[in-house]
Amino acid sequence: MYNMSAPAVRFQKVGLVLGRQTIFRDLTLDLPAGKCSCLLGPSGCGKSTLLRLISGDPSYAYSGDLIIGTDPHQQHKVAWMSQNDLLLPWMTLQDNVLLGSKLRGEVTEERQALAAELIEKAGLKGCEQALPKQLSGGMRQRGALLRTLMEECSILLMDEPFSALDALTRVKLQNLSAEMIKGTTTVLVTHDPMEALRMGQVVLVLSKAPASVCSILELDGEPPRDPDDVEIHKHYGPLLHQLMQESVL
Repeated sequence: MYNMSAPAVRFQKVGLVLGRQTIFRDLTLDLPAGKCSCLLGPSGCGKSTLLRLISGDPSYAYSGDLIIGTDPHQQHKVAWMSQNDLLLPWMTLQDNVLLGSKLRGEVTEERQALAAELIEKAGLKGCEQALPKQLSGGMRQRGALLRTLMEECSILLMDEPFSALDALTRVKLQNLSAEMIKGTTTVLVTHDPMEALRMGQVVLVLSKAPASVCSILELDGEPPRDPDDVEIHKHYGPLLHQLMQESVL
């Protein structure tokens, strides 16, 4: 979907202390350009905080180096999607999808056509004029996904975006997302190893804080993977066992 050069993201000996807790101490990891990297690890290990560092949140004063791309002067557009849809309740689905374009004064015929195409792909055709309260939770989350994709960013940060959905809707949105984020540098935080194996091209397991990288899986094939995919069968058991070990108090 994106025609811009997606950057790699590199953490080099990054340290971060919040209050009295050390979240990162000399954290080093590489997130490859144009691929979906999934982050797994125990609650509180800093997965969401890592996303905020990539987003450029100025409230996090870290040490070390966070390098995005190869040109330090190049600005990369970043989009964020959380598990809450955050649709504006007084705006229609179509207007929510076009929100970024509206705020920038860029609601052109081309942008409207793109929004209509995405709405149809997401199975929401006919709901364009519906308000969020008239939509199901899964439909609202699809709308939030389309609003994010409309930004056409080179970096996409996803913080457990499907965790609040029922199983069937979650699989459908995973499939839609995997198809539409190809070529984007995507970082997906999840607690679900099956989701990571379905969506990811790289899966990283983080330890308890202060977080370090316990393992890195580079997966063959293209997401979204079917549940019977050999990559899932090969890695699911060991990955689940490792996560249980890391989560032991």
